[in-house]
Amino acid sequence: MLIPTVMLLLGLLMQPICLLYTRAVMSSAAAETARAALTAQSLDDCRKYALRRLDAVPEASLFHVGGREDWQVQVERGSDGKSVTVGLSGHVRPLPLLGVAVSLLGERDQTGVVLRAKVTERLRPDWVSGAYGSWVGVWK
Repeated sequence: MLIPTVMLLLGLLMQPICLLYTRAVMSSAAAETARAALTAQSLDDCRKYALRRLDAVPEASLFHVGGREDWQVQVERGSDGKSVTVGLSGHVRPLPLLGVAVSLLGERDQTGVVLRAKVTERLRPDWVSGAYGSWVGVWK
């Protein structure tokens, strides 16, 4: 009686950890891709970079399902040319006990629960004023 109870408790504790790990990797990959896209010429290379970073997520249903083809990577430059938005989404299939709770908290489709991460970065922060020449002039 003790072993099944301990295993159930371990399963209940591990599922949120697996989801948080996947979200952390997705958020990190989105932020790194956004920073790379600010200076990159090709957004397709940035998509490949994001997919490479997402390879850190194990292909287990607790972490991610669907393989590399399941990841959706969207990299868009802002209309001003000085900002980039990166959106990542993937699927996870939680354990049956937590699946109901997780699906109530988030979006769900036929593949599983959808996890999303979105990051917007600017080439120059709003607090930086002046042109590049004026900043260089300070150091002359």
